[in-house]
Amino acid sequence: MQQVQTKIYFDNASTTKVNEEVLSSYKKLLDEHFANSESLYDSGTIIRDMIEKSRKSIASFFGVSSDCVIFTSGASESNNLAIKGVCFNNLKKKHIITSSIEHSSVFNTIMQLKETFEYDVTVLDVDNNGAISLDDLKNSLKDDTVLVSIMAVNNEVGSINPINEIADIVKKYSRAFLHVDMVQALGKVDINLKNIDLASFSAHKIEGLKGSGVLIKKQHVKLKPLICAGQQEFGLRGGTSNALVNILFYKTLRLYFQNKNDLHIENLNKLLINELKKIPEIKINSPSNSVKNIVNFSCDGIFSEIMLNALNKNGIMVSAQSTCSSKSGNPSHVLKAMGFDDLRSNSCIRVSFSRFNTEDEIYYFISTLKEIIKKYGSL
Repeated sequence: MQQVQTKIYFDNASTTKVNEEVLSSYKKLLDEHFANSESLYDSGTIIRDMIEKSRKSIASFFGVSSDCVIFTSGASESNNLAIKGVCFNNLKKKHIITSSIEHSSVFNTIMQLKETFEYDVTVLDVDNNGAISLDDLKNSLKDDTVLVSIMAVNNEVGSINPINEIADIVKKYSRAFLHVDMVQALGKVDINLKNIDLASFSAHKIEGLKGSGVLIKKQHVKLKPLICAGQQEFGLRGGTSNALVNILFYKTLRLYFQNKNDLHIENLNKLLINELKKIPEIKINSPSNSVKNIVNFSCDGIFSEIMLNALNKNGIMVSAQSTCSSKSGNPSHVLKAMGFDDLRSNSCIRVSFSRFNTEDEIYYFISTLKEIIKKYGSL
């Protein structure tokens, strides 16, 4: 195989191309609105008003009041603020429930609470479809359970947890707070925040700017801040506001939902899976009921790193595990949790689509994949 000039981006679960309108607005705002939003003069007031307009629009979109919307630097900070903020404000309760397939920003945060502050942590197993058992959740709840943190959609395989049912159980059988990492769910599955206390979102997964996130925190939830400074974000997130990305979060949200093409993504999903199934060495890891923008598979005899490098040399950008864990060298913890062996978990590839991808790109990907298997499959 020779290196080619083709560039195919199949890693949209990692990050997405910034919408041109969002980028244009950001550049304009940079030139015209650089003042500190906390300043008392007119330039600061104008920026502060624009932030609050965005906050109110986001709140309306999610069906919450505007004081429930907290701007953050991204989903990792939102997850940390939700988890630690709840726990540190309710120190008499020391039990947390989570799942075995959470993103590192959730799982590692909870493990830090366990190791440093001696929290009792229950990690729920998942089935081979990557979903937790509702009975396991119900049976794990205790009088001192302070928080349940379960992701809506898994970032590696696209599996979907029954969040509405999870919320019903948590509310019926405990007084715990429920936090949901909804980063991969936004725009992919229906979102209902009715019984959810805290939910994390990120702009750069929906054609927005990096360094831009939101934590939805219901009014009855009290948090201890992680960043203590001024009174920004209702006193929960001190420091000079990253005003321009906050202003543009709602525009990003609106444009993404305006432009997304679910039918196109579903057709790409069907085409890729049908073509992968024709290759004997390939095993599909994503469950049949997963979100359509993510397809995870393993190739017998070819480790992820070898496959990633070979695809990269042919201009194809994909990932193996979560990008945050891609350099660990360990088997995918998600696939291991789903019951797959080390070999399969060490040979996974994640393809994730956007509206910009095409069927021709999939055919090129499949053709290249077959050549790589022919060259490296005997290793």
